[in-house]
Amino acid sequence: MAAEAEVAEVLEELRRLRARLPQLTGVLAASSDGFVLAQDGAAQAVESVAALTAAALGVAQRLAESTGQGAFRELLVRGESGYVATYAAGSTAVLTLLAEPRVNVGRLHLEARRSSTRVGELIDGALDRQETP
Repeated sequence: MAAEAEVAEVLEELRRLRARLPQLTGVLAASSDGFVLAQDGAAQAVESVAALTAAALGVAQRLAESTGQGAFRELLVRGESGYVATYAAGSTAVLTLLAEPRVNVGRLHLEARRSSTRVGELIDGALDRQETP
């Protein structure tokens, strides 16, 4: 997994994202198999959210591929009390956001896409360095 320095940078990126989008109640970076890498905000059942994100990711990947839409990029769930949005973050991780119902969804996508790219770069870079002797 990612080295300690990269995890600290991921956490800082999550904090910057929450600063840019005050309607976020929580942000979570996790491996695609449901392992929590970093989180900021709502700490309720963070491991459960990561595990559910991994399960939803599997279904979303299959759905996108089987319908000819290509590789998974993002998933948005709107509930009565707000949103859950998941974004691909590099080749092995995802970024999951919890947002209030009053969030501007366009802005949510814009900011989350930027952050998911940065988180993916950090995690993939750490993995690449671990694999290189």
